Amino acid sequence: MKKPAKRFVQTLLILAIVALVILALRPRPLLVETGRVVTGPLQETVEAEGETRAHDRYTVAAPVTGRLMRIDLHDGDRVTTGQAVAFMRPIPLDDRERDAAAARVSAAEALLRAAEEQVAHDRAELEQTRRERIRTEQMSGQGIATAQALELARTAEQLAANTLMTAEYRARAATAQLREARAALLAAEPGQTDGGRIISLRVPRTGPVLRILEKSERVVTAGTPLLLIGDPRQLEVVVDVLSSDAVRVRPGAEVILDEWGGAQPLKGRVRVVEPFAFTKVSALGIEEQRVNIVADFIDPPGPLGDGYRVMARIVTWSKEGVLKIPISALFRLGKSWGVFVVEHGRAVRRTVAVGHRNQSEAEILDGLTRDETVVLHPSNQLDDGMRVRVQ
Repeated sequence: MKKPAKRFVQTLLILAIVALVILALRPRPLLVETGRVVTGPLQETVEAEGETRAHDRYTVAAPVTGRLMRIDLHDGDRVTTGQAVAFMRPIPLDDRERDAAAARVSAAEALLRAAEEQVAHDRAELEQTRRERIRTEQMSGQGIATAQALELARTAEQLAANTLMTAEYRARAATAQLREARAALLAAEPGQTDGGRIISLRVPRTGPVLRILEKSERVVTAGTPLLLIGDPRQLEVVVDVLSSDAVRVRPGAEVILDEWGGAQPLKGRVRVVEPFAFTKVSALGIEEQRVNIVADFIDPPGPLGDGYRVMARIVTWSKEGVLKIPISALFRLGKSWGVFVVEHGRAVRRTVAVGHRNQSEAEILDGLTRDETVVLHPSNQLDDGMRVRVQ
């Protein structure tokens, strides 16, 4: 009786040792981070750094070559339209320079006429969009026009008003340029430079001095910028993006401004996508073709001033009720996209169809259902069917 009992105990001991060896040699579940397949809003954006600037800057430049008198103004001083802000003693002109000065006067006169015609055109456009907005409001009240059509009409009116304001500022700038060109002719008139004739440079509009570029007395050439005038309370945002991204941006698109120093992001709206690109060298030394996008503030800019840095997100597409997952769950499967889905403690590889995406989320068109669990940041160690444990 003792011998069978002893054999039974030995057998159990051997089986326990074998089980422990099997458990020790069995692959441990891989620790993974997971996320959920959810339904919600999704925005596709173009992100880039931008900076604020006064809506309309005016550069007061030297109209002629001569000696600039010391400028007594300081940055931030307020000046009024027509105020003399700098004085110059011109150098006498020869015949060639006199002809060039006369040509600049003719060109400035032509630019002023063109600017005035543009103001008249933009004023007519504003009246048309205002009438269209009134008609759309009436139709919306009758249930004929949609809320989207009403919003588009109001946006078109606002854009037309901004365009007219810009044209009026350009007309004022053209007037100032004409004054400068005519002032240059003073140096060409016989006897004007004899006796120390001094010409004054006047500002085209009221506003604070943003920056004085030439403070001290010295000889400057014609066209040298002397100071900048602008109103920092009327700001716009300039964002330069890759030309391949700029083709997806349209006037009227929403702009979200982050990292400007405040607690909440600010909202803006794209006014214009400039029609020309320029070459810019990136931090990696690569030449890129970039395009400036100009946006107006919708929210008050608060303490922001001219030249402040912001991070802009320009919305190119948005939709509610989108089936989406974190972008970090996706990986490439040849030409398709794949994810690992956690099913009964194992990672199952699955091919999915991806639609729009941004920096953090991606739209799923096919391959997943709501509330499924996906693996985030899948490592090279993870394979189809492998046991996993959520960390």
